Amino acid sequence: MTYDKSDKFSILKNLLITNRSVRRFDHSRAIQPSTVAELIDLTRYCASGRNLQPLRYRIVTDSAECADVYPHLAWAGYYKDWDGPDEKERPVAYLIQCLDTALCQNCLCDDGLQLEAITLGAASLGIAGCIIKAFNKQMISEVLDIPARYEPRYVLALGYPAEKATIVDLGEDGDIKYYRDDASTQCVPKRPLSELII
Repeated sequence: MTYDKSDKFSILKNLLITNRSVRRFDHSRAIQPSTVAELIDLTRYCASGRNLQPLRYRIVTDSAECADVYPHLAWAGYYKDWDGPDEKERPVAYLIQCLDTALCQNCLCDDGLQLEAITLGAASLGIAGCIIKAFNKQMISEVLDIPARYEPRYVLALGYPAEKATIVDLGEDGDIKYYRDDASTQCVPKRPLSELII
């Protein structure tokens, strides 16, 4: 079977290459709640286990709420000597992805599918994201007054990038840890295709 890689395939591949996790943002450029809502709208077109569609989102764009969220996040586990972005490089928006536990206790693969759709949509708009799993769920729920039925699963930090991130080939040492090079570009090692096919 053959297909034309010149159009849709290339566009998708380029978006995937562009869609890197960013941890330093341009704090001077706001993101409107309507833009974040448009990104959430993309999730309506994702596949959903059992077609249950149990995920919900809390939009955070208000600067005071963003400040309330930030202390309850852990940043970049591989950067042992870095505590996260300084005040002028912090995210200007967050999405709190929550499971509606009134519908189910397990969303199967929906969370990852939807986060990829959102971050690809953001990348198409020049907005960067960082998907965060290491956060204090209880405190996030408290500071944002999230009802108990909605269990936070991930926090997606959003903003216009204030750093470059690029894919590099995995070195011979096999070290998969991302790092910053001498130009402060975040480098993300990726395995070659030959390793992915059994």
